[in-house]
Amino acid sequence: MRAEFAGRHALVSGGSRGIGRAIASALTGAGASVTIMGRSEDALKSAISAGAAAHYVSADVTDGPACRAAIADAARRAPIDILVANAGGAESAPFVKADEQMFGRMLELNFMSVVHTAQAVIGGMTERGFGRIVAVASLAGLKGYAYVSAYCAAKHAAVGLVRALALECEGTGVTVNAVCPGYADTDLVRESVAKIVSKTGRTPAAAMKAILGEDQERLLTPAEIAQAVLDLCNPNNKASGEAVPLYGRA
Repeated sequence: MRAEFAGRHALVSGGSRGIGRAIASALTGAGASVTIMGRSEDALKSAISAGAAAHYVSADVTDGPACRAAIADAARRAPIDILVANAGGAESAPFVKADEQMFGRMLELNFMSVVHTAQAVIGGMTERGFGRIVAVASLAGLKGYAYVSAYCAAKHAAVGLVRALALECEGTGVTVNAVCPGYADTDLVRESVAKIVSKTGRTPAAAMKAILGEDQERLLTPAEIAQAVLDLCNPNNKASGEAVPLYGRA
């Protein structure tokens, strides 16, 4: 429990599992009252039962009106002081096979989800003179990676949005930042390793090395990402417009 988080209401999108759940748990442990948002009520209820958060609202972050309505519902309990825009996902394909629909899905899930959630809270934060907005982006928002052009484009857009909003919010008491993690130890990555093994016959270790590439020596843990988010959410941290890269180092 940390005094600077006591009485703060935080909302975490995609907060029912994986990295989002770890972030929600870290904020709860620091003393914030946490509301998680996601699509699966069963997963949301499971996270609540495990103590990761106090409340939940259900919405698809790619649906702007539904997202704003869910956040307004959460804000009726208490104004939202902290937003962690964590919801996202990746699809891969060679650029020549990445159709318009894939680019649309990646932009909706990884970029417009940040737009929808930030627009729902930033006005109230500015009026109250305090707010912390953190987008969970990716190293793919800072550099290019082969076969995930749509995902890279969407994450670059999210980082650009963060930097632009940080300038708009100067002097308001609202900070806007991003964390940009590499690959983390999640179900999604384990599934990707299994797919590579089944398609190529590589060993799991070789498949993992191919995924990590030159940027990482190991997978990040969700807890490491959650700690970086917690640092940016800290009411005493005045940094804004940052896109913090997170590498898995031995």
